[in-house]
Amino acid sequence: MRHHISKLLRRFRRDEEGQIAIEFVIIVPLIFTVFLTSIETGIYSMRQMWLERGLDIAVRTVRLSTGEAPQHGELKTMVCEQAPFLPNCEARLQLEMTPISPTAFAGLPAQADCVDTNEEVNPPRTFVQGGNHDLMIIRACLVFNPVVPTSGLGFEWDQAEGLPRMTAMSAFVQEPNE
Repeated sequence: MRHHISKLLRRFRRDEEGQIAIEFVIIVPLIFTVFLTSIETGIYSMRQMWLERGLDIAVRTVRLSTGEAPQHGELKTMVCEQAPFLPNCEARLQLEMTPISPTAFAGLPAQADCVDTNEEVNPPRTFVQGGNHDLMIIRACLVFNPVVPTSGLGFEWDQAEGLPRMTAMSAFVQEPNE
């Protein structure tokens, strides 16, 4: 019996059939992971660019239209109109705006407030119009669904309500109302 088992094991050890299958099983998942991660990174970068572009154009519009101070909903709509690549932008975008001291540069909390996608849209945590000549800082936070959540990056991104989030910031000086 023992001799029969050792003979079987020797024959199994010498057999080279299926050798490439083991390499395939080890290497192909790694290649697909790198491929999917690169796609996810590219889409994330594009979304971040659109968020920053939308916020910059909205802030520019606010800065150039003196005397008019848009409310939270109007500003959110301006950002989303300029960022068409952001899926479900109106429901998943949260804006914070507050005056800050130019000398201390303090005002917004360190952690951005994002939208809870399971409930109604959160009211803005801080959205102050500011007075004449106030330095205003505005932060946009957007939660999104990853394209390939199991690619590895979905677990590493900053999470809000179980979803990855991205933020963008901008600043402007509140023009006088005259």
